[in-house]
Amino acid sequence: MKKIILILIFIVSSFISFSQTIIQGWVKDNKMKPVRNASISIKNSYDGGITDSLGNYKFTTTEKGNDTLIITCTGYEDYQKVIIISGETITANIVLNVKFNELTAVTVTAGAFSAGDKQRGVVMKALDVVTTATNGDISTAFRTLPGVQQIGEQEGLFVRGGDGTETKQFIDGAVIPNPYFKGPPQIAQRGRFNPFLFSGMLFSTGGYSALYGNALSSVLLMNTTDFPEKSEVDLNVSPLFLGGSMQHLAKDKKSSYGFNYSYTDVSLYFDVVKTKPDFFSAPKYHTADFNFRMKTKWGGMIKYYSSFGFNRVGMRQQDYDSLNTKDQFDVKSTNWYNNIYWTENLGHRWKMYWSNSFAINNDNVKAQLVSASNQPIIYSNNIFWMNLKTFHYVNTSDYLQSHLVFEKKFSHLNAVRFGTEYNYQHSNMHYQNIYSDIPLNLNDNYAALFAESDIYFTEQFTLQVGGRAERSALLNKNNIVPRAALAYKLGNDGQMSAAYGIFYQKPDDMYLLYNQNMDYLKATHYILNYQKGNFNRMIRVEAYYKKYDNLIKTVSKPEGQFTYNNNGYGYAKGIDMFWKDTKTIKNFGYRISYSYIDTKREYLTYPEQLHPSFTTPHNFSAVLNTFILPLKTQVNLTYSFATGRPYYNFYPNNQGGYNITDRGTTMDYNNLSLSVDYLPNLGKPKSKCSIVIVASANNILGLKQIYGYNYSYDGSYKTPILPSARQFFFLGVFFSWGVDRSQQTINDNM
Repeated sequence: MKKIILILIFIVSSFISFSQTIIQGWVKDNKMKPVRNASISIKNSYDGGITDSLGNYKFTTTEKGNDTLIITCTGYEDYQKVIIISGETITANIVLNVKFNELTAVTVTAGAFSAGDKQRGVVMKALDVVTTATNGDISTAFRTLPGVQQIGEQEGLFVRGGDGTETKQFIDGAVIPNPYFKGPPQIAQRGRFNPFLFSGMLFSTGGYSALYGNALSSVLLMNTTDFPEKSEVDLNVSPLFLGGSMQHLAKDKKSSYGFNYSYTDVSLYFDVVKTKPDFFSAPKYHTADFNFRMKTKWGGMIKYYSSFGFNRVGMRQQDYDSLNTKDQFDVKSTNWYNNIYWTENLGHRWKMYWSNSFAINNDNVKAQLVSASNQPIIYSNNIFWMNLKTFHYVNTSDYLQSHLVFEKKFSHLNAVRFGTEYNYQHSNMHYQNIYSDIPLNLNDNYAALFAESDIYFTEQFTLQVGGRAERSALLNKNNIVPRAALAYKLGNDGQMSAAYGIFYQKPDDMYLLYNQNMDYLKATHYILNYQKGNFNRMIRVEAYYKKYDNLIKTVSKPEGQFTYNNNGYGYAKGIDMFWKDTKTIKNFGYRISYSYIDTKREYLTYPEQLHPSFTTPHNFSAVLNTFILPLKTQVNLTYSFATGRPYYNFYPNNQGGYNITDRGTTMDYNNLSLSVDYLPNLGKPKSKCSIVIVASANNILGLKQIYGYNYSYDGSYKTPILPSARQFFFLGVFFSWGVDRSQQTINDNM
């Protein structure tokens, strides 16, 4: 009996051994290094094993027939392999691909600064735009970043050797044709838009995406907030303005709407703080906006934003040709901007972004030469240059844009984007002086096709390549525009980036007024960037070279007449450095920017390659902020320095060009500004209303600042271009119901 049992055990064990299949092999990564602790299993079975330190594995299974081998490991893409289990040993050697992590994968940072709570590589949070002693002006805040010149007498962002017209601004992908209020000459105007409208901003100082065009130097891309956190009501009170706003969020959090109105009148301020220009009509601003947001059925969103603005300013200042006369300007401007933005999920990882904007703008400028008693003056024809200071200029423009982008995302963060853009512009300009009456209509249909792809070779190495095809009906010119950028990750927080691109821009309407047979302006960008750090601590170093072609050149004619062509050219090269730290010292943060630029151009009246009058070789900015919790107070200090700006006086010669009759460099620019935010309701959780009191002072040391010089007609006399006042002071109280701005402020700074 015992023998029979032993025989049966032997037969059964032999049968089981015969029915088992050995599965073995190794698992390695794409660099052929062993992958440890990878899990290998049979689908729908408990049979499997784990790789050892050498990446080897071995296990047995009693399954039969066709089946699937599944390999998984943290940090790698899952892998499946079909096998046939027939009792014979199976050897399966597997190579796993590294799993791409969107939070740690390298991204292109060459030329790009981002701002916003949800942006990667952030150098400024949304709140920083308000708390850098800029009184909430977006462009002024971005002037503290490297690559941007300190320009006080003109609005706009002057980036890396480019003037203010070479930077374009966008809201949700649609261009803003008139981002600033209109004012008299040599008085910088603030931007039209409230920074709290936006959840994120991307400021590109060069080498920007192929999705955007018609900007020679840089773009500022601003994305509006999707939904407010809660319904809220705000009231803003100041000696300068009075404003109120409301945001309502639906209970299901699928839609919201809101509106805002603000009235600004600086008459009271000018009664206290005297200015050098005589403002016979102090600046007044009416601004109102409305927004509506709604989620779509398929997970997308539709956002509508409408903004209306009106401003007027009247100013007289000393004429630089005669001590007995003044130049008088009366400026009125009306602007209505609309933006509809639709994003939609199309399925299978496809997405659509459709931006549409429509804007109407009217600028009405009356310039008059007046006597010391403010009476109009007309001279005889032999002093024609004085009479040219009396004119009436009206420009009414309509602008329509549609910008459509389709995006397809693949595995490993690879993606492709392509689309089309159409812009319609109609400008009805009328320029009238004593000698001429020039009406002119400009109509342009500008269209573009573009495509761009993100190619991730590994999580550490990516390439972005794209291009645009553009056409302007007004210029009757076509362009093919290549763009490329790459990035390589160095360690955990460091990376190198490089970018290249060709960028075109249409000439400004002012030049097309005299000559419509012109070409695009052209710039070629080369950028090399190193960045290390994260949200709390970051260092950036970026070198660049920019080549200009087809710049506007002025051709003089007899009796003060002139025209323009595209014979100008130039270059800009330099290095930008940026350092940010909000971690080392508790409740204290700072960011430091430095830029060096060497740039020359021959354009407009320049008879040779010269340093442009709006550039300085050295620029430095430091922004410091600290929150003093016991005092419920945030203190922000901003210091800006720039070496002197070059200035020139040009006089027309008989060959159609200009001679330099005077040249020099202004004094260095220094500006120390202070902003203090007091939160009286901080620590009162039951308070229904949060209050933030803001006080700021610009140029608190009262240092003299000279932006350049104005010359008399014969060049014998010059007067400095100065700010309207050496210092500017602001005091405002901001009330909020529904949202605790006090807590938001401290959360963003702790």
